Amino acid sequence: MDIYQIAIDGPSGSGKSTLAKGVSKRLGIMYLDTGAMYRTCGLYAIKKGVDPKDEAKVKELMDQMDLKIEFKDGEQHMIIDGEDVTGQIRTPEVSRAASNISTLPVVRSKMVDMQRKIAKEQSFVLDGRDIGSNVLPDAKYKFFLTASAEIRAERRVKELNERGDFSQNYEEVLKDIKWRDEQDSTRSNAPLVKVADAIEIDTSKITIEETLEALLAQVKE
Repeated sequence: MDIYQIAIDGPSGSGKSTLAKGVSKRLGIMYLDTGAMYRTCGLYAIKKGVDPKDEAKVKELMDQMDLKIEFKDGEQHMIIDGEDVTGQIRTPEVSRAASNISTLPVVRSKMVDMQRKIAKEQSFVLDGRDIGSNVLPDAKYKFFLTASAEIRAERRVKELNERGDFSQNYEEVLKDIKWRDEQDSTRSNAPLVKVADAIEIDTSKITIEETLEALLAQVKE
């Protein structure tokens, strides 16, 4: 059986994770949530009281952090020092810490190395900011999702509200998304970028199911 990778890149809130999970289910391949890896690094920094922008101290953290990824019933679990922290990495505070810490070369180097090793073992779909450009430049299939910041903010607020989380309003979420867009696209190390051989899909006016069908059509070709 051939081993191949599907790379899905795009800005925060463009639907990458939801789409990647759909692709994983429809094609029967594993899904690696790379964003969860950076979120876990951000959470670790918070727990240890370290500024996620302090490269020297973060390097010490990376050297001592025992990070493992386990797949249980098709779900990815993030384990730090033996503790499953999967349920702790989706807060706004962790989102910002992840965005900051992910700009540091020492962090990206460690995470990218892990991602490449995992993706070699079997077919995977990966989503992130630099999968097609940096992590897996030779991936068989590359996609780049896009949508306006306003649309992404609306979707994020709806998602939060459906989970019973009313801690952030639309204006706050929109501001955070624009900040993360700027952070991700202007960082010097592996910025968010659409590579020449990636197929772009604008999700602004189509549903996730329509996006999934558009992607799968390209894969089947």
